[in-house]
Amino acid sequence: MNTKREEYEKDAVSLLRSTSEGVLSTISVRNEGYPFGSFVTFVSDADRSVVIYASNIAQHTINLKENSKSCLTLFKIEDDLDKQNSSRMTLLGDLKALPEGEIENTRKRFENFLPESKKYAAMHDFNFYRLYISQVRWIGGFGKIAWLDNKKWNYHQPKWLKNEASIIGHMNNDHQKNLSSSLNAQHGIKDKKAKMFSMSIDGYYVKSKEEIYFIYFENTCGNVKDYKDMLVQQAEEYRSFEF
Repeated sequence: MNTKREEYEKDAVSLLRSTSEGVLSTISVRNEGYPFGSFVTFVSDADRSVVIYASNIAQHTINLKENSKSCLTLFKIEDDLDKQNSSRMTLLGDLKALPEGEIENTRKRFENFLPESKKYAAMHDFNFYRLYISQVRWIGGFGKIAWLDNKKWNYHQPKWLKNEASIIGHMNNDHQKNLSSSLNAQHGIKDKKAKMFSMSIDGYYVKSKEEIYFIYFENTCGNVKDYKDMLVQQAEEYRSFEF
């Protein structure tokens, strides 16, 4: 039986994977010691770290170069609910420039999710920064509050990463109906042409009619075997959602 903390973890991951914007707070250089908040777009990586693409002249970039301590606040406002009862979370950590060896793969993932970012590539003052998460505060509404397990949010590169393209190709070519049944089960959308789009440790993304949907896994997957096992398990679990 799931504990409350496990349920919060699932909800937090769903929020992380379903949004691409938030409020980034850095430590102000201009006004020493004060937090400085700014709107940013971001992409969550294959693990649960967060990547932003920022200009060198942006105030938050100037700040983080002096002090990497940062936090990113994500939220989901439901129109029919009391806004104070909405889901949100704060990711605390250090925001640092990506190592040279990670830039190309990160750029591809970033542009897949935020294609409009391609136009900034020609501007030489834009660079990628990763938020290395150390603490996660979750609020799912009144009384649904917890600090989540830090270890599950620490940065790491999953072992399946180098196999991502081949796994996606295999699923789209040979197991497309399983992708469609998962999309139907989790989002109530019937699309026989749905395609796997990208992968993460806790699920994968499906593209359906130009929209992107996250398919959640019950367990995290750090290697190819784990991923295969979860895909097989989900295919069996969602067999009744085939159409």
